[in-house]
Amino acid sequence: MNIKHPLNSIILLIALGLLLISVNSVADIKVFACEPEWQALANELGGEKITSFSATTGLQDPHQVQARPSLISKMRDADLLICSGADLEVGWLPLLLRRASNPKLQESKPGYFLAADYVRLLGVPKSLDRSQGDMHAAGNPHVQTNPKNISRIAKALVKRIKLIDPKNKKYYQEKTDAFLSRWKKSVQKWKKQVRKINGESIVVQHASWDYLFDFAKLNQVATIEEKPGIPATSGHLTSLVAHLKSQPTKIIIRAAYQNGRSSDWLAKRTGLSVVALPFTVGGDEQSTDLFTLYDRTFELLVNAISEIREEQ
Repeated sequence: MNIKHPLNSIILLIALGLLLISVNSVADIKVFACEPEWQALANELGGEKITSFSATTGLQDPHQVQARPSLISKMRDADLLICSGADLEVGWLPLLLRRASNPKLQESKPGYFLAADYVRLLGVPKSLDRSQGDMHAAGNPHVQTNPKNISRIAKALVKRIKLIDPKNKKYYQEKTDAFLSRWKKSVQKWKKQVRKINGESIVVQHASWDYLFDFAKLNQVATIEEKPGIPATSGHLTSLVAHLKSQPTKIIIRAAYQNGRSSDWLAKRTGLSVVALPFTVGGDEQSTDLFTLYDRTFELLVNAISEIREEQ
């Protein structure tokens, strides 16, 4: 008579249980984000149903990315691509897409998502001339610097996520609704916070901040880069010193990933303060998600301008 040992049955049940846990823990969507802000947004909307990866960090220039084999491998395995668009990634994304050859991420497929397609673009050039530097024909691609844009993009993104993974659409919608509820309250808080600095004049290192200035009602009076993406010449910096003597400017701002040499040079000769803003998630130690990114950004801006007012 062949009698099964009870221990064998117990081992079999444990093994089956572990297998089920393993299967259920596998994410339903794999996300390849071009920038950290879109990875963070995907995490908010997708929760445990997604795994995400960002091709860049908060301390990296998103214009300048190498098509490394590791990026190609990640893209080849992804179900959803989320990028800023508006030509921000034009120097590297097309090459990655060609080498990865992932049919899910082609422009005509649900897995191809550009955030800039869902907001009103600012800074659209009146004419195009490559001699004027790294100009974006569609407009300023740094749409994440206005928190109001995030909610618009989130609403479009969750539709795409549900299209890719319809069996979990209720879960994704619940996650999105919860996020948008928290986000609305935070935007109201930030709007109240920046009223203290509405109308102030700012110098920028690179023309990255159109959307932030639109939200905070700030005036950009000068740009350190004479041409976008091209380091300032000594002649241009000298002319800025003369120009700013007649401008009631408070601060110079730059992104945390940018070299501060030219900003510091100008600050020493004008008496202005330089503020390095995180720009995206991971831009500094405090900016660990989308909420803390804007908390940190507006805290730095308001505190810097308020301190200068007190000194004056």
